[in-house]
Amino acid sequence: MGFSGARLARLRRVLSGHVDSGAMPGLVAAVSRGGETHVEVIGAQSFGGPPMRRDSIFRIASMTKPITAAAALILVEECALRLDDPVDPLLPELADRRVLAKLDGPLTDTVPANRPITPRDLLTFRSGLGYVPGEPPIFQALAEAGLAPGPGNPELPVAEWMRRLGELPLAHQPGEQWLYHTGSDVLGVLIERAAGQPFPEFLRERIFAPLGMRDTAFHVPADQAHRLTASYEAGPSGELVLRDDPRATPPSFPAGGSGLVSTVDDYLAFYRMLLNGGRSGPHRVLSRAAVELMRTDHLTEHQKRQAEPLLDAATGWAFGHAVITRRTGMHSPGTQTWSGGLGTTAFADPAEDLLGVLLTQRAMDSAGLPGHFTDFTTTTYQALD
Repeated sequence: MGFSGARLARLRRVLSGHVDSGAMPGLVAAVSRGGETHVEVIGAQSFGGPPMRRDSIFRIASMTKPITAAAALILVEECALRLDDPVDPLLPELADRRVLAKLDGPLTDTVPANRPITPRDLLTFRSGLGYVPGEPPIFQALAEAGLAPGPGNPELPVAEWMRRLGELPLAHQPGEQWLYHTGSDVLGVLIERAAGQPFPEFLRERIFAPLGMRDTAFHVPADQAHRLTASYEAGPSGELVLRDDPRATPPSFPAGGSGLVSTVDDYLAFYRMLLNGGRSGPHRVLSRAAVELMRTDHLTEHQKRQAEPLLDAATGWAFGHAVITRRTGMHSPGTQTWSGGLGTTAFADPAEDLLGVLLTQRAMDSAGLPGHFTDFTTTTYQALD
């Protein structure tokens, strides 16, 4: 099981077209199947800058979330956390929560939470915390407090971030509704307190080192700064504007939802571990059962409908990333996948023994997948031999 050489040429031709058009300065793409890995390195690290490299470093934004979920499951397997126990002993800021009586109502109109928040709620984004569509008063309050979801690392120290979060009511009862993002940031804090060591250190020792992920971290060392690609977003007139996001120093808040940088080979190693049932060479990071939890849809049909357009009827939410539940496109059912808002995407398809990672520097400008993400998926699957 591998790839057709002739059809891989189409993958390069299509991806090169997005760079040649000026839609982005460059990209790195990798596909892997049955022990065969094919990597495309196209364009430059910035407009007018040095050539792109296979080991160029990208801000992976929300592709941090699956890594954080895997870290939490390591602690679950060690019984340092239990999926359905209250988080209150480790996160007292979230104890005795109040919940909005009406989503669009005033923050003072609340009722008691039916039950405490659990690690499962954080993993499945059903804690009552997160991005609220339509930007009602609770979302505005999150933004004013410096807690609004977004790529990168919050500027607040962890203790202050948690204090401010604990002062606001939940948007929904725990377990009731899917709300994007914030669960992963809180999960990073929970991991740090349960493990008794800094969250970045835990990731490095328990995931990055065993998998050989040498360049995945919350900042880029000074001697490797030349490998960090520029980051662009669409300006008011559609032109690409450079984002100021140097990642030169360790952040005060290492965000489990969107804070990591990585390379194509590092992220391949992480998803390959999941595809291999939790093992990488001599190292077992997770059990097969835990990996299955990470590719099981945990949402009800109603919750998925409320999560549109980020999810849809054929896409559920597992732990830290989406899972394809029925084939409506190229992905097989059971495929784990998620994207980063700054221009990255990845998937692991167990049915095809297939991995795909695409890293670009162009931020997404809508909730739907951009054309170059879809083209990458299509040309990957059409190249299967």
